[in-house]
Amino acid sequence: MTKRVMLIHALRDSVAPIHAAFAAGWPGAETHDLLDSSLSADHAADSGRLGEKMTERFRSLGRYAAAAGPGNQGADAILFTCSAFGPAIEAVKRDQRVPVLKPNESAFAEAIGHGARIGMLCTFPPAQAPMVGELEAMGREAGRALRVEARLVEGALAALQAGRAEEHDALIAAAAAALPPVDSIVIAQFSMARSAAAVRARVAVPVLTTPDSAVAALRGMLSVPHG
Repeated sequence: MTKRVMLIHALRDSVAPIHAAFAAGWPGAETHDLLDSSLSADHAADSGRLGEKMTERFRSLGRYAAAAGPGNQGADAILFTCSAFGPAIEAVKRDQRVPVLKPNESAFAEAIGHGARIGMLCTFPPAQAPMVGELEAMGREAGRALRVEARLVEGALAALQAGRAEEHDALIAAAAAALPPVDSIVIAQFSMARSAAAVRARVAVPVLTTPDSAVAALRGMLSVPHG
């Protein structure tokens, strides 16, 4: 039976990477998109604060996504692709009975499995601190003392949004190559996933992308075999 996954985006740049990941990792899934680009703009305008108003907006998106479907059918799962909103997504998880996945949690879990020294790259400034906090919290839950080397890749997101995709990829690859010794590198935003090949060409450790990890995790949660 085909599974319906609702994708919720705060950046237009996240749409293509997650569809590419589904095409590669789970082509049989039925995916649909909800995009509200005002989420990222308003979050940045609020200096990265997540107040009750923003959290309620996420709850509303979660309720809408969970109910999406013909007749009495709703979604089988919800995947958020926006990395800066972890606490708001946790509120959606508490509200919904269907699986709700944060964008980074699957890649972070994989990274912890590779070792305690984790490189993390991002391009959206408000996302960095919440993602570091989320990763460190997952480490504590796993009983691991992590050393997170987080870097904001200045100028990369602006280059991508201006149509200079190769510059975007090159900036991220250079930041990865400049990291101190790590056990793995997480390219921590969906919009950055296209840079994975350029990063892998510059480093010798596992490079994880959030879309690929999320698709694999959702497929497992919904017990969809490969083949």
